[in-house]
Amino acid sequence: MNEIEIKFTPQERDLIIDHTFADPGLTKRLKIAEIKGKHLIAKYSIHYLDDLIGFIAAEANHTEDKKLEKKLDKLFNKLSRILEKYE
Repeated sequence: MNEIEIKFTPQERDLIIDHTFADPGLTKRLKIAEIKGKHLIAKYSIHYLDDLIGFIAAEANHTEDKKLEKKLDKLFNKLSRILEKYE
């Protein structure tokens, strides 16, 4: 199964770890991600990336914090565009 390298900022990583109910198997990849400059490089299969996007969308749709919702929506859109390239 091919894995996609995805660049995350530390803020995006923290957003996922701190504010979603993503499975530990998904967040572990962010915690051990390789650091390149200002970004973290995490590898996800198409299936796992789709799962991660689902957790982000769920939190964005259920939070009452508008600032958090905006940040989650931005991350959702970024990851969805990446996923679309590989589907």
